[in-house]
Parts: sequence; C-alpha cells; structure tokens
Amino acid sequence: MVSPTDLRTADAREVLRRVFGYDAFRGFQQDVIDHVVAGGDALVLMPTGGGKSLCYQIPALVRPGVGVVVSPLIALMQDQVDALTALGVRAGFLNSTLDLDARRRVEAAFLAGELDLLYLAPEALGSRSTVQLLDRGKIALFAIDEAHCVSQWGHDFRPDYLALSMLHERWPDVPRIALTATATSATRAEIATRLDLTGARHFVASFDRPNIQYRIVPKREPRKQLLALLRDEHPGDAGIVYCLSRASVEKTAEFLTANGVAALPYHAGLDASTRAAHQQRFLREDGLVMVATIAFGMGIDKPDVRFVAHLDLPKSVEGYYQETGRAGRDGLPSTAWLAYGLQDVVQQRKLIETSEGDAAHRRGLARHLDAMLALCETVRCRRAQLLEYFGEPATGACGNCDTCLDPPESWDGTIAAQKLLSTVFRLDRERNQRFGAGHCIDILLGRRTEKVTQFGHDSLTVFGIGGELREAEWRGVVRQLLAEGLLAVEGDYGTLVLTDTSAEVLGRRRSVMMRREPERPASSRAGRSRASAAAASAELPPAAAPVFERLRAWRAAAAKEQGVPAYVIFHDATLRQIATDAPASLAELSRVSGVGENKLAKYGEQILAVLAEAATTG
Repeated sequence: MVSPTDLRTADAREVLRRVFGYDAFRGFQQDVIDHVVAGGDALVLMPTGGGKSLCYQIPALVRPGVGVVVSPLIALMQDQVDALTALGVRAGFLNSTLDLDARRRVEAAFLAGELDLLYLAPEALGSRSTVQLLDRGKIALFAIDEAHCVSQWGHDFRPDYLALSMLHERWPDVPRIALTATATSATRAEIATRLDLTGARHFVASFDRPNIQYRIVPKREPRKQLLALLRDEHPGDAGIVYCLSRASVEKTAEFLTANGVAALPYHAGLDASTRAAHQQRFLREDGLVMVATIAFGMGIDKPDVRFVAHLDLPKSVEGYYQETGRAGRDGLPSTAWLAYGLQDVVQQRKLIETSEGDAAHRRGLARHLDAMLALCETVRCRRAQLLEYFGEPATGACGNCDTCLDPPESWDGTIAAQKLLSTVFRLDRERNQRFGAGHCIDILLGRRTEKVTQFGHDSLTVFGIGGELREAEWRGVVRQLLAEGLLAVEGDYGTLVLTDTSAEVLGRRRSVMMRREPERPASSRAGRSRASAAAASAELPPAAAPVFERLRAWRAAAAKEQGVPAYVIFHDATLRQIATDAPASLAELSRVSGVGENKLAKYGEQILAVLAEAATTG
C-alpha cells in the first residue's frame, strides 16, 4: 500500500521530470516540497542558483488550487511567466504594468482554476479588490519570494513586506513558504517574526557557492583594472559591474564602451523606459555588461553571468553575498571581483555618520560595515570567513579565492600605526587642526607640499619619520586602522580623528597586525587558476565545442523570434550536455537534464536537425 507521503513524493518527482526535465532533486528540495505539499509552513534559505523556485513551483503544481507568489520584482514578472509558459506551466501576473483588459483576463483565469501560478507585487495585497479576488479562488499556497525584504536590518528593506503577516490571518489554512538567498540568523529570526512564521519549519542550505572565485584587489585605477579583468579573463562574457553612484555608473559604462566592451548603464536616474530596455537587452543578448547601482539585479534569473565586479565597497556582507550570487547560477566557474581602497572606507564611514535614524540604527550600519571591512582585510580564506558570517562552519581553505591562491603576507604594523596616530594626535591636540589621510601621509613622508609648509607642519616632530613605507603602504595603514576602529573620519572633508581605542596602540598596550600592500598589481595567477576541478568539468570535448556554438546560435534565433531571453529556451548547461552526448533521437534527447516534455515537443526536432547538420558539415 502506498502512503500519502509516498504518493506526494511520486507526484513531485513526476512533475520534476515531466515539466522541468530533471531526474533528481538537489539538496533538501524534496524535503521542502514534501513539507509544503503536506500543508506545512516553511522558511527556506538557499543560495542564488540553488533551486529555490522549484520549492514552491512544484507544490503549486501538486496541490489543488493556484500557487500565489508574492514578489517585489515587477519588472521581471513577465520573464518569469514566459519561462514557466515555455515549460507548459499555466502562469500569470497582476501588477501595475497591465492594462484593464489584460488584468481582467488574468483574474478570470484565476477564478476558473486555469492558472497554476499567479505572481503578485506585495503592494497588491493592500488592495481590497485583490484580496477579494483571492477570497473567491482556490489557493494552493502562498510563496513569499525575496523574504529578506521584510527585515529592516537586511540589505533591501521594502515596507510593503511588513503587511504580509495578513496572509496567515486571512487564509490560516493555506501553507506559506518564505524564501531568500541571504540572511544571517538574526535576519532569519526577524523574517519569521514579521511574517508570522515563528512556527514554520526552517530549511537552511549551505551558503557556499564553490564555482564562484572571490577576489578583492587594492584599488588603484579601478576602471583600468576592471578593463584588464574583462579582457584577460572574461572577453565576450556577460557580467554585472556595481558602482555606488549614478555618475560613476555612467562614466564606467562610457569607459567600457569606448574600449570595445558592450556595456549599458542602469540606475534610478534613468527614465523607466530606458531602464526596462537596458534590462531586457541584458537578459536577451549574449555578452552584455550591465553597469549599475544596487537598484539592479534582484531576481535576475540570467544563468550565464560569468562575473560580478564591484568598483565600490558594499555596505554589508549580506549585500555583497547577494550581489556576487548573481554570477554563475548555472554552476559554471565565475568571478566575484572587488576593487577596494582607503577612500571606500572613508566614504562609507561618512555615509553612516550622516545617515537618517537614531544612534542604534547607525550602530547597526557600522556593525554591517565592520564585517565587510573584516572580509576585505582578512589574510585567511575569504570563503571561510564569508560562510562563518552566515553561521556556517568552514571546513578549511577553499582553494578558489585570492587568499588561498596567492596567500597575502601579514606584518607587525604596530610602530607604523603609532606613527600615524601620533601625527593625527599632534595635529589635533597641539595645533587644533584636522586633516585627511593624504596630508598626514605627506607629513610622515617628509614632503614639503604647499599645504605642509603653509601650516608649518614641517616643524612637527613626526615630519619625515615614515620613510620606511611607500605612500601606498601608508594608505593601507590608514585604511586598516579605520577598518579596525582605531581611527575615525568626520566631517564633509573626511578628516582623521582618534577614537577611544587609539590610546591602546599609542600606549603600547595593543599590537596591530596588518595585511601587506603588494608592490604592484596582483598577477593574474588567481584568474588563471580557473583551470581548477570546477573549470575542468565545464570544458567541452574538442569535438563538442563547435556543436555547442551551433546550438547557441539556434537558441539565440529562437529566443529573438519569440521575444524571450535565451535561457528561457535552454540553459547553457543543457546545451553543453546536448553537444557532448549528441543524442540521435527524441528518446535520447529526453534523457538530457533540463529537457522536459513541453520543451522536447516544442524544440526536439529542431535540435536534432542542428545536430545532424553539425555531423554532416563538421
């Protein structure tokens, strides 16, 4: 006799194979699906690319009724629906982009039970008409995507999410599943409280993304450094470049374009139609680079983003992890690259000091920044430190981050720290003057600049006592003292001031170990190390490489004809397997991972024709 649980599992596996084209679940996907299908509430933390969507899509297909997905990603709902429609799933959305007729058609389909999934923006649930519509239909489950948006300590707070506790109050018998890729234990607890999911079962996957190589480099000429990365390691690859300001986004996009890299800007200062057009081009075209503020990226389901680069310091580890997680969703080798310098620390500290909110809020922001700075300054495995931040014990060095591939040196910087702090002390206490890092370094290096001589600072006892270090090394000293809270910045001009803990170093009660600044830009040894086990597994056999390119060309034409992103047709990983296996029949093609029934019926003959032509022409 088959138990109800076995039947649900069988149904879920059948849907996985028939609709999505996969033979087996990954990680704890099956546990989540079984729990939600049985009517349980769940809070799911799973890294980007880990298969979160299946955790609510399959239960929505197995349970009676319509799965209602609450998502903040209005601009991407059409693409999400297109991707499901391509799989044969009946999906629709309701948001402000629909005209009245289109909205009525979706509502009628919902009420008639002709939808499997319905996507809603969170603000829609504040509408009486939407709530009344849901009351009249049969709801299979509620999925709250990007659930970290409910946390005011998260990196992407959305006030509309605070009202989502009403789902349980109004529909107490409908299971709810909240999903996010990024949350510390504190953020997870806040999500559970605010969404009234304290009784839900928690599923927390590993935060490790082993295919992503994390690299943080000293910032010198960041745009030129970025261009070298793209030319040397990612020519023709799709990627995202994050900048802090709109002006930097525009200048960086112009710089890349002028140097032969196809790049588009994206920020809130552009009109909505331009942003939408750039987003659609990025999703639909191969090899485009999107230069953006952090306003771009959440929910971007483009699997072949090969790199994410930051030209400015992220405000938190959560934000950094979320943004870098947009690389390599297909599991293939990808790069997370960050250029980081002294001015980043000064700028972020100033932003905190001038931020709105009370002292407790600023302390919270400072804690987030301190953790990000610690990740940048660490001399140990970056991946291990990243995982430990999210409460996941590391199992040792990863072998695929810059500190593992090219281990940095550390040195006892106590005396250098004392010299720098003494300079700040003498300027402040003896002259009642405050200056920025550059001026303090000029004093230490004995430079009689116009400003140094104007203020008579060449008569200070600290003038010229720092000749043992280069300017870049002194900037590193300042940066690391700021990172450790042994030095602070204040005012619009970023002047340096001592902190309560500076006296511990000046009084020789505390030593300071520092990361040594490289004399020249880091070699590309870390980049070349992509010929690792992960990269090797991604290499195609020589005979399959041209077939893969033919399949990509076919896919690009099909996607253009249908007006959908290429990945809606097939992911690169699926095309790679097709090129390698060279199936000769529909039955053989159906066994390729990612080829479900609907796609087999729609594209099977076309793919076999491409393979046959490749075999004939060579």
